[in-house]
Amino acid sequence: MLEIALSTEPVWPEATDWESLATRATTAALNATTYGTLADAAATVEISIRLTDNAEVQALNRDYRHKDKPTNVLSFPMIAPDLLDTVANTDDGEVLLGDIVLAYGVCESEAKDEGITLQDHATHLIVHGTLHLLGYDHQGQAEAEAMEQIERDVLAALGIADPYLNDHASED
Repeated sequence: MLEIALSTEPVWPEATDWESLATRATTAALNATTYGTLADAAATVEISIRLTDNAEVQALNRDYRHKDKPTNVLSFPMIAPDLLDTVANTDDGEVLLGDIVLAYGVCESEAKDEGITLQDHATHLIVHGTLHLLGYDHQGQAEAEAMEQIERDVLAALGIADPYLNDHASED
């Protein structure tokens, strides 16, 4: 069973049901991969999502990636990709798949620049972060194209336009 542990700082608009948005995005991302069974696993599979401010994301980016600037999304996988199949087969306990952290200021600015809603942009970044937790990456061109295609498919299924039409790529 998939469980989303969401924490939200007050800078994120309270009018949005961020928990439902995050659950929808992570579930759709999981189901678009070979790891879809994680959403219905006997064990509790947890993804921690933190919606915070630029300063916190900048500190994390500095401490873990040695890049002293805020970015839109950071992902911290807790399970090596080659062990993900064993998680789906376990029948007890809880498994933390990993953490996803979004920076409000960067996300808001990017959404405005792209002419999309903050909610659609956050959905995209949560999908993107979930794929990173599942071992997907965008280091090489082939990897990037494969990951971006999954994102396009997931977002289309959620009624969100292709985020890569304007050649915008996530910075994480």
